[in-house]
Amino acid sequence: MSRLTPLFCFLTQSHSSRPLLSCHNAKHTFTTLAQSRDRGTTTTTVQLSNKARRKAFLRSPEGVLLNKLNECSKHGDVVQALHHYDDARKLGVMLNLDHYNKLLYLCSVDNASVSDLGLKRGFEIFQQMLNDRVQPNEATFTNAARLAAAKEDPDMAFELLRQMKNVAIAPKLRSYAPALYGFCKRRDAEKAYQVDADMVESGVAAEEPELSALLEVSVNVENGDKVYEMLHRLRATVRQVSESTLRIVEDWFKSECAAAIGKKEWDVVKVREGIVRGGGGWHGQGWLRNGPWKVVMTPVDEDGQCLSCAEKLASIDIDPKETENFAASLSKLACQREAKANFDHFQKWLQQHGPFDAVVDGANVGLANGHIFSFSQINNVVEQLREMSPSKRLPLIILHTSRVTGGPAQNPKYRRLIEIWKKNGALYITPRGSNDDWYWLYAAVSCKCLLLTNDEMRDHLFQLLGSSFFSRWKEKHQVRTSASPSGTSLILPPRYSIVIQESANGCWHVPTAASDDHEMPRRWLCATRSSKESLHKLWISTSAGT
Repeated sequence: MSRLTPLFCFLTQSHSSRPLLSCHNAKHTFTTLAQSRDRGTTTTTVQLSNKARRKAFLRSPEGVLLNKLNECSKHGDVVQALHHYDDARKLGVMLNLDHYNKLLYLCSVDNASVSDLGLKRGFEIFQQMLNDRVQPNEATFTNAARLAAAKEDPDMAFELLRQMKNVAIAPKLRSYAPALYGFCKRRDAEKAYQVDADMVESGVAAEEPELSALLEVSVNVENGDKVYEMLHRLRATVRQVSESTLRIVEDWFKSECAAAIGKKEWDVVKVREGIVRGGGGWHGQGWLRNGPWKVVMTPVDEDGQCLSCAEKLASIDIDPKETENFAASLSKLACQREAKANFDHFQKWLQQHGPFDAVVDGANVGLANGHIFSFSQINNVVEQLREMSPSKRLPLIILHTSRVTGGPAQNPKYRRLIEIWKKNGALYITPRGSNDDWYWLYAAVSCKCLLLTNDEMRDHLFQLLGSSFFSRWKEKHQVRTSASPSGTSLILPPRYSIVIQESANGCWHVPTAASDDHEMPRRWLCATRSSKESLHKLWISTSAGT
């Protein structure tokens, strides 16, 4: 869109013509004039510390303005922020990138009472920023794209995205949202697909909200091939869907288009090969059969059998190479955040004493029933795991040094228990200052064994892993505990994979995201089509003849 080009002309020019304004410089130099009796006027340069520089900035007009804009941002007060901006312009305050980004963000916030004002002033402020030759960053472009989307102009939002890339600023997922959602909202599927393709090209992975929007626009324009693609991308990325996404999936299977689309004949061998190649649970050969779908919400039993259609869900294999790569990346992250010597020592110890059939997060299990640490509870589950173990060996117990030197550990009974674990090479004591999580997670992944913990593994540490593999690994390896009057029992991993599944005979099962309450059965959407002859039977007969 040529109308935007003039706004960005200066970005292609040399940046050396004018220094950028920023409050984040590592050093800040103040120049003072000192009068010397003997030598007239001299210039003295005083280097301030970071703390002094920060204090000086906060007292400056620029710092006062930034503080006021921060307060407005907390309360979403765009009107007051614009007043501060206008006052600052009148006083000649030099605005920097932080100031402009705060203002653009506030103008782009969806506030019905001031939306027109925010839109009008937002574009004006963006233009002023460019006139002031303040170099924009990703946040600037993203906020400007949000303004364009609020103006119901996703084309402008997409053009801003391209301009961002043209000046070598890497877009984030949020950068694509204004254009993508804008096109989806007006049912412009082809342009939505262009945004999606640009995301893929830039190495930006879509998450459930983006895939759900692409799925919905595909359903609305009755593009069956794209619906099929988005379901598989949800399978690979999200696995279990939210209620809002589930409603879109349900609408598709109940539609006339879904009933009309599908193959009457297909290559059974290719379907079988696709399932084997994918590790089970999907084949990727397109919609099988045609005709209306029967759509129901249903639970699945503990063996993975759908209680509606009797289809047996698959347990999808994990590639051993993926596990090895994950263990290596986990080790690298742990060494960056733990004392390297400590983690190196643990890895050597694990090579000497492992592999194990199970690993126990001792702190989590010991505190499972309250605030009092219980060695008896750890021992209870340890013995259950040993009975389950093919080798009848004790699992590896990970405990921090503070747990084995004080408190209940001083009890002679538990001291003897700790010594037994040590003697059997089943206890690793993590040093002071360490985070147990790195140790028990790495041990379980590298040993390819079960992990006993009730930790949902959702905090910052686990988000660092940033891999869809992690959720698949947890599903197949995490054991939880459940307390009852009769004692503590183990909740073993399911015998099937809790992920969107496409079966060999053309039916689909879509799991909903469940709560942390494992007593509540998970709901699945089951979509099947009637058939005179089951492809599953055809598969068996074909396999028997080969």
